[in-house]
Amino acid sequence: MKSDLTKELNLIGQGTSVEGKIRAQGSVRIDGKVTGEVTASESIAIGLTGEVEGIVTAKNLTVGGKVRGSLNVSEKIVFEGKSVIRGDIRASKLVVDEGCMFDGKVSMGDKGPMHDQRH
Repeated sequence: MKSDLTKELNLIGQGTSVEGKIRAQGSVRIDGKVTGEVTASESIAIGLTGEVEGIVTAKNLTVGGKVRGSLNVSEKIVFEGKSVIRGDIRASKLVVDEGCMFDGKVSMGDKGPMHDQRH
């Protein structure tokens, strides 16, 4: 049985800037700016005012703001209508709302890293 720590929500508020690596046993919501690596055992939500430059790794990811970097998600990514994403993504499921701007490569499925999925 998992501990209560995996249910914690970590918040980076609007107006807050973080540089470096963030690793969370639970979920992370980003409404500020993060430059670096963000890893969560559960979900990451990047709000409308949120910005991330770096590698994002989680079980599920929802993007409403801006991301520049690689996204490695084991389950589902949702790109909301006003989001701007520049970078390669790997996920099992991808939802792209109308109005989203995405520039990068997509790799879907459960098989290893992106470079191993060539045909």
